[in-house]
Amino acid sequence: YLYCGDISVRLDQAVSLHRLATKYHVGSLQRGLTQYMSQHLSSESPAGHVVGWYQYAVRTGDASLQDSCLRYLSWNLSSVLHSAEWTSVDADLLLSLLRRSDLIVQSELELYEALEAWADQNRPGEATAVRALEAVRYGMIPPEQLPFRDLLFLAFQFHAASPVQLAKYFEVNCSIFTPRNYLSAAWGSPWVIGSPTRDDRSSSFQTQLGPSGHDAGKRVTWNALFSPRWFPLSAGRASYAEPGAMQPSRTEGGRPRVIVTPATSSPDFAGVSFQKTVVVMARQQGNKVVVRHVYNFHQSTEEAGDFLADADLQRRASEYLIDSSLYLHIIVKPMYHTLIVAKK
Repeated sequence: YLYCGDISVRLDQAVSLHRLATKYHVGSLQRGLTQYMSQHLSSESPAGHVVGWYQYAVRTGDASLQDSCLRYLSWNLSSVLHSAEWTSVDADLLLSLLRRSDLIVQSELELYEALEAWADQNRPGEATAVRALEAVRYGMIPPEQLPFRDLLFLAFQFHAASPVQLAKYFEVNCSIFTPRNYLSAAWGSPWVIGSPTRDDRSSSFQTQLGPSGHDAGKRVTWNALFSPRWFPLSAGRASYAEPGAMQPSRTEGGRPRVIVTPATSSPDFAGVSFQKTVVVMARQQGNKVVVRHVYNFHQSTEEAGDFLADADLQRRASEYLIDSSLYLHIIVKPMYHTLIVAKK
């Protein structure tokens, strides 16, 4: 590299070469290796490599690589939990992950069971074990699936009492009662859009009204609209009666938009706000499907303003497409409104 400015790198060489580049102050190689690692987080390796790269980034103070690794682990945690790499997570990284609300997992129970497996393998000290267990959001686990009696009682109260009644005794807006990005059917729906540049598409799905079992029987129907090009919202709202039937006016040359709206309004919505998230999947390095991007809607809006802003969906080889299709997963997280305040 020092003579020709070019080098071939394998996954297992990246950290060693980065360490040498740092030691001998070869800045261009150092930056190039950081970029290489950031672009190969989803590559296949026998024992996994993202956790090791994250730990190396922490030791060297490489904030860019650290953020890239942490984002990848958060967005793809469901697959990481079932990989050989999970048991190599150290206590600091474990607690950093458990504190995040943007984790993408099948359910909170999946995360709890993975935490048990991690503890069995790593035998953490009492302080670490307590902090980790306290970070689990037990309110998001159905009471019948909880193993501990005290937690069962807490979850039963959350799922059986009305939010207003529960707020007299608990802070219902604390993290234990706040959903993460769950992929199970109660929280949203996958949506595969074939040939996404062709025309507008619409889809409908249902989620539960609130995060607790008290509202689980009440469903909210959502309408999702995808448009490959920008169209003015002022053109009016068209009917979503039939999937694929909506064809609003468009301005050519714009960028993709996705809009998620409730099909109807209801008095039951009072006291509940909805955090909407669109997850974009992609296939990278072979057949491995990973989360390519996550777009969060502001709670008061119906769309994500930066949705696919940098994507070129016209290219068949676009990193945002899988077999020429756009793979989305829409998640709706209901949260009890901040006006519900626990009695002091």
